[in-house]
Amino acid sequence: MDLKQLEYFVRVAEMGSFTRAAVSLNVAQPALSRQVRLLEVELRQNLLVRNGRGATPTEAGQVLLEHGRGILHQVERAREELDRVRTGLTGRVALGMPPSVARVLTVPLMRAFRLALPEARLSISEGLTTAMQEGLLHGRLDIAMLYNANASTGLELKPLVREELLLVQARPSGLQEDPPPPPIALKDLATLPLVIPSRPNAIRMHVESELARIGCQPQIACEIDGVPAILELVADGAGAAILSRNAVASSFKPSAFSVRRINAPSLTITLSTAISSLRPTTLTQQATLTLIRETAQQLLTSAE
Repeated sequence: MDLKQLEYFVRVAEMGSFTRAAVSLNVAQPALSRQVRLLEVELRQNLLVRNGRGATPTEAGQVLLEHGRGILHQVERAREELDRVRTGLTGRVALGMPPSVARVLTVPLMRAFRLALPEARLSISEGLTTAMQEGLLHGRLDIAMLYNANASTGLELKPLVREELLLVQARPSGLQEDPPPPPIALKDLATLPLVIPSRPNAIRMHVESELARIGCQPQIACEIDGVPAILELVADGAGAAILSRNAVASSFKPSAFSVRRINAPSLTITLSTAISSLRPTTLTQQATLTLIRETAQQLLTSAE
């Protein structure tokens, strides 16, 4: 399989148009079409459905698109690693983080990365644990930060920090919390309407699992993904949330919320770094892992 043909196919599939892909790749459209067709002939599969509105992947095309992105990503990494031998730490690192962590770490981590690795590039995306695990396995991500990840074939996990999960409720306007509100027992969470992410969000799954251990079920008032949206609904009186302290501290108005610890037992969740064990880790990625560990342990631990 020719790498150029694969790159041409991926670009057409992503852009949905031979014309736009040709402009993006700076090649003539007939040459682009010919290379994609040669790839189809070699694989003996129709990869694209061509119509007046552009081109869309067939079922076989979707399979190749998923693999092709990872293949091209790793080819780029190999080239960057060879460049690194000649010029130093360079290249692009693709990092995935949960939204609540990204709100706290993105700016300080990017600042530290630019200082430590000025010739390299850091690309940060937000996602759920399951989607980021898939991104690692298919080569779209180099590093991911995952909540309560389970060991699995192809992933190398290293615990980073343990975050305490807290009950977050709206604070009545003008009310000062001195002293702070008392802890709430885990079993009493089952009596409160919760604004909570949808499955398979790691915090949602952890809350349900821990409540099930004591014979309880959560009372779901609203399912919504995204920390800012959850906090807005809590502030509006839709229910309570279960989040980490740093998720509240980085919100639009932390003083709008009352935060209570959970005990008997407490709720904690482990944040780990993850890389693929099926591919070599470049020196730039290793340096980035060190920066992630230093930044996360400083900021996330101090936020508790």
